[in-house]
Amino acid sequence: MKFKYCPICGGKLQEKYSYDEGGVPYCPVDDVMYFDTPTPCIIVAVIRDNMLLMLKQSYTFKNSNVLVSGYVNTGEIVEETVLREVKEETGIIAGQPKYLGSYYLDSKEIIMLTFMAHYESGEVIESEEVDWAGWICIDDALNEMAEDKIGKSVVKKVIEEIKNTNN
Repeated sequence: MKFKYCPICGGKLQEKYSYDEGGVPYCPVDDVMYFDTPTPCIIVAVIRDNMLLMLKQSYTFKNSNVLVSGYVNTGEIVEETVLREVKEETGIIAGQPKYLGSYYLDSKEIIMLTFMAHYESGEVIESEEVDWAGWICIDDALNEMAEDKIGKSVVKKVIEEIKNTNN
């Protein structure tokens, strides 16, 4: 989030030098610096044998399946977010979240923290925000994700992780 006005007093922020951070939005009335911070979000590839849990959410992409994703809640660590979002969106219990890397989505000021997790139990139950959820052979997943560049990148990393584990 890029601050232009102070969320406390509503005054226009000034730029103040902050050592190695450079110029930072600053409120002289409240004596507070407001660092630009992206919103943290997770994206997770849940695997079950050679299958990948995928969703169809028309509000994200019209012609692509996607991986489970969601915003990190205040007070929540990202690994908790991974497991919560999988459960909320699909009804599946997942475990063993493994961090794969991050991407910055400038258009939405989001930092996407990517993970893989393993299926533990449950049957797919779609939440209201999901048009469809189900298991797809991991080898076919990339063909189902025409519009989702970040998701494709995560699936490629998961395929590489699986290859490295099996060697």
